[in-house]
Amino acid sequence: MSMNPVTALVTTDLTVGGMTCAACVSRVEKRLGKLDGVTATVNLATGLARVSHPAGVSPDELVATVEKAGYTAARPEPPGKQKPTDGDGESEATRQERHRLSVVALLALPVLVLSMAPALQFRNWQWLCFALAAPVAVWGAWPFHERAVRGLRHSAAAMDTLVSLGVAASFAWSAYALFLGGAGAPGMRMPFTLVPTASDGVAHIYLEAAVGVPLFVLVGRFLEARARHGTGVALRSLARLAAKEVSVRDADGIERRVRIEELGVGQVFVVRPGERVATDGEVVEGGSAVDLSLVTGESDPVEVGPASAVVGGAVNAGGLLLVRATAVGADTQLARITRLVADAQAHKARAQRLADSVAGVFVPVVLALAVTALGFWLGAGADLQAAITACVAVLVVACPCALGLATPTALMAATGRGAQLGVLVTGPQALEGLQHLDAVVLDKTGTLTSGHMSVARVTAVPGGLGRDAALRLAGAVEQGSEHPLGRAVRAYARRESGERRLPEVSDFGSLPGRGVRGRVEGRLVEVLAPDDELPATLQDALAGAESAARTPVLVRVDGDVEALIEVGDVVRSGSYRAVDRLRRLGVRPILATGDREAPALAVAQALGIEEVHARRSPEDKADLVRELREEGYRVAVVGDGVNDAAALAGADLGIAMGSGTDVAIGAADVTLVRGDIEALADAVRLARRTLGTIRANLVWAFGYNIVTVPLAMVGLLNPMLAAAAMSASSVLVVANSLRLCAWQPSASPTPGRRHAR
Repeated sequence: MSMNPVTALVTTDLTVGGMTCAACVSRVEKRLGKLDGVTATVNLATGLARVSHPAGVSPDELVATVEKAGYTAARPEPPGKQKPTDGDGESEATRQERHRLSVVALLALPVLVLSMAPALQFRNWQWLCFALAAPVAVWGAWPFHERAVRGLRHSAAAMDTLVSLGVAASFAWSAYALFLGGAGAPGMRMPFTLVPTASDGVAHIYLEAAVGVPLFVLVGRFLEARARHGTGVALRSLARLAAKEVSVRDADGIERRVRIEELGVGQVFVVRPGERVATDGEVVEGGSAVDLSLVTGESDPVEVGPASAVVGGAVNAGGLLLVRATAVGADTQLARITRLVADAQAHKARAQRLADSVAGVFVPVVLALAVTALGFWLGAGADLQAAITACVAVLVVACPCALGLATPTALMAATGRGAQLGVLVTGPQALEGLQHLDAVVLDKTGTLTSGHMSVARVTAVPGGLGRDAALRLAGAVEQGSEHPLGRAVRAYARRESGERRLPEVSDFGSLPGRGVRGRVEGRLVEVLAPDDELPATLQDALAGAESAARTPVLVRVDGDVEALIEVGDVVRSGSYRAVDRLRRLGVRPILATGDREAPALAVAQALGIEEVHARRSPEDKADLVRELREEGYRVAVVGDGVNDAAALAGADLGIAMGSGTDVAIGAADVTLVRGDIEALADAVRLARRTLGTIRANLVWAFGYNIVTVPLAMVGLLNPMLAAAAMSASSVLVVANSLRLCAWQPSASPTPGRRHAR
């Protein structure tokens, strides 16, 4: 089916420079939104604009639109071509700002000390302060002046406008006071007070405000940038996992080192101990343990051998591996994880959209309030000095920066921390959905269970060879079998014995419909389906296997029954804890599966799930979700297969297992990368903590302005303290968000209140 080119939309990312507050974000979004069919979401914390636009609107036109709004814009550099940074990830622009801050601090600190300590004020001290303050007010504050002028050219006002006006007004008034107002007299002394005072006939100078405002704002933005850099540490860690080069082994056994971009699907590459796996692949030779902690959040190393799948970015902790590449470039799991985290950080929560709307009119309102304060004080008979002081304080204290940073910094920290824990969310909507979740529909196979045949239990005949010996012999004879039951027994025997190789089998033969047999260490070993001659000591084990819907096989050695092995789809480790933690968080667990009733009930009983729906088709699962939503539940669906895709898409929140199909992952809002259902409880708690952090940030950002702006208008706030308070507000918001980077899941959350029905 063809798509109408008029309605076809494409997405383009732009890196926007020059934004300093939420008012800038609002302005860029509005300018882009004026283009036909264009919508944009701009993130202040990342400086990234995600633009959805018709194919007829070119990226160059988008860049030109942003530049007409008074900002810089460019397409992001592809990986490997970004501007160089130092070991701490510091760019050239950041180093220049740090240099500017250092010079401003050296010049401003003597001015602040002399202005605030009358005992240190020597003869003509004010002229020294004026000489030191001049370069700060002009060169030190030049970025603010430059951006303010650029904004005025485009009829825009932002945070830089307020800072520039505050610095210019403070310095200009001080110059007037020194040259024309009597403050330049050699013996002049100026007391320092936290609250502005009336003039005693000599005009006061406000050089401490002229240097303090740019100093505190530069310090605040420097600390803010460092903190924001910390919120993106997870995304940068993921990027560093990508290999740059790889050793490829040709068919003739010759190795050559090539760039990762030259590696193709199907090629075999070498992974030596301590190296990272270059890309997703399948082990063709060798055995080792691989560390997946930085990719999936799984802390325990995973044993791999021939035919085992490995993930790009995993660390080889043991022996030499030869791996055949199965996916490269953007198709790898690491690339998908990185893309999901980056996409999540580009979206906005509903609360942030409200903050951006307020910020869009915030600066013009502050300018109006500053003029109002000036006019009021002059009209009330106050001297010009007091009126200007109140006006400058209003300009300086107002801070829309915190509004713009409240949500994106928290979201960056949370999505990054979630990725480290093996939980990927698509954005703030998914976090909001997790927070309000009160029912979860769980698939069985591949979600609560491992999804492949495994040995669940081995019962040995008393007085026989014993469990370990019988299992070892059974695993040895199954080396000649490719049946799923045989592979399960063989793999389990290898793990239990701790040996790399089981004994050799000879005279191997298959008994159609019954099992296999062969000679191991001179003994005739048979692994067969149970018959009527089952010993009485194994009758209970057989009954238990049938009730749990497992497949039983007998192990005979030289004609004697030695053990009964139960093979089935075993419950994942951690599933019981996961269900229990969800219940404690007030979430109702429901099991829905297409499997038969017996195995479904067995799994539900093992996990303590009371509500079970067996033999459910994909349509039945979707109907179940719809019924629960009609009852008022906020429903999540957890699944890993194509048959779960309809239910995942129809739920309030779709959650896919990272080991599942691409269809399921594509329909989901959250992906549990490490394939551990227990991560779902971690995701719920992280979402609740994140939304709580965002609310706290917004309360502080709004509350700060509600309190400080009126204080400045009535003359109860010194301009220098106003600058310090303004800078501190942004730093506090970012620091509060940064706490999410260190959030740790708890294995035993306190019982939560259940939702009333």
